[in-house]
Formats: sequence, C-alpha cells, structure tokens
Amino acid sequence: MKKWVRPLVGAILLLIGVMWSLQGSGVVDNSEVMSGESQWLFVGLVVAIVGVTLLVGGIRKLRADRR
Repeated sequence: MKKWVRPLVGAILLLIGVMWSLQGSGVVDNSEVMSGESQWLFVGLVVAIVGVTLLVGGIRKLRADRR
C-alpha cells in the first residue's frame, strides 16, 4: 500500500495545481477570492509541477519494483 502513496499524492497535487492555475488565470470562475488573481496562477503551477514530479517518480518506482 505504501508504494501507491507517492503517485496518489502526486495525482492529487497535480489536479489541485491545475485547478488553481485555471482559477488564477480567470478561465474557471468558481471563487471570488482566487479568480483572476495572478498569484494563484503561479502557486498552482508550482503545485502542479511538484505533483507531476511525485507522480512520475512514483510510477517509475512502481515499475522498477516489479522487475
């Protein structure tokens, strides 16, 4: 079960980061606080990059353990 934690957390962070980036850029208008605020665009991009890193690293680790 521990093997799936890193990719799972990475996928969740990726989704959150993409949503924050879309809200920060004004594409998604769900929040009065975040919509159109450029700081959320950049925070979302950083969170998404961390998520992708964890996701890819976790998947590579899972594949390496299978061999």
